[in-house]
Formats: sequence, C-alpha cells, structure tokens
Amino acid sequence: MRQIAGDARSNRVLQALLAWYLLVWAVMAIAPLDRRDWFLENILAMALVALLVATYRRFSFSTLSYGLITVFLTLHTVAAHYTYSEVPAGSWLKEILALERNHFDRVTHFVFGLLMTYPIREVLVRAAHLRGLWSYVLPVSALLALSSLFEIVEAWVAQIVSPELGAAYLGTQGDIWDAQKDMMAALCGAILCMILTAALRHASTQTGGHQ
Repeated sequence: MRQIAGDARSNRVLQALLAWYLLVWAVMAIAPLDRRDWFLENILAMALVALLVATYRRFSFSTLSYGLITVFLTLHTVAAHYTYSEVPAGSWLKEILALERNHFDRVTHFVFGLLMTYPIREVLVRAAHLRGLWSYVLPVSALLALSSLFEIVEAWVAQIVSPELGAAYLGTQGDIWDAQKDMMAALCGAILCMILTAALRHASTQTGGHQ
C-alpha cells in the first residue's frame, strides 16, 4: 500500500483533505439546529481528528484511508448540523419511500462500516502483521467492537453532559432497538468493505499489480 510520505506540511493531498474538513466543519457550525446537540455530536469527531494529527509522524495512513476518513467525517459533520433525525436528505427519503422514520442515522452507520473498516485493516496489517483471511475478518470484528463502544460512549455522554438531550443526541426516534440496528448497519458496511477490498486486491494481483 502506498503510504503518505514526508512531513504533513509538504503533503498537498493531506492538506487539501484537512482544509476541506475544516471548511465543512466551520460552515456547519453556523446556526446548527440544536447547538447543544451539535456540541455533543462533535466531541468524538474532533477527538478523532486530534488523534490523527497527533499520531501522524508515528503512524501515517495511506492516502486512500485519509480520504475515506474525511468522507465519513464530512457526512457526520453535516448530520451534526441538523441532528441525525432531522437531516433533510433523510426526510426526503422518508417521504419518497414512505418510511416510518428518518433513516439518515442508519445510512451513516452503514457508511461508517463501509469507509472506516479499510483504515482499521491498514492499522492491523501494519501493526499486527495480519495476513490472509485474518486480515479481512479481524477488521470487521474490530469495526463492530468500535461501533458498540461508540453506542456506549454516546449513552454516557448524553447522560453526563446533557440528559435532556438524550433522545435527540442518540437519534433513537422512539425505536428501542435503535442501537442494535445501528450496529447491524455498521457490520453490513464493514463486511461489504472487506469483500470489495479482497476483490480489488485479487484483481490487482491477477494483473501483476500490488496493494
């Protein structure tokens, strides 16, 4: 896998991705639907960005991974502006498909699995030296564990920081199985990601390329 080389200050792709995210974040920070919910939604996102910046010299992801992470963070930032249950795109789908709820949160969890499993695999392959089948199975397991952890952390944050915002922040929309369905969506996205990764890697090998 091609790695981002050199200092971040000389990496134009990484600079562009960071600039894009900061621009979207700044725009979406203007008059969000619910400022307190917006703040809660951004805690974990900003923590991830800070972690990526702090660990860049020690562990640089591939350009593809940084791109996938940026796409997911962009989606999450837009959702945080409206709150997941009120995102216009989700409301539009609800009307078009005659759904009972706004499913934008479910779509985002699926995208979380689809986009974030590849970076997780990259960490496991490089740090734990995974090979073969395990390099596809364990990233899915790790993503599912991470998805579960996020559900738990979100519940804690909602209870500790702003209990009255619990329903809006968690986006349950009255569904008692919301957390389980969100994790299932993330799992499906993760499995699809690894299937696509394995297929593309196999095709690259067959044509004499390399990952």
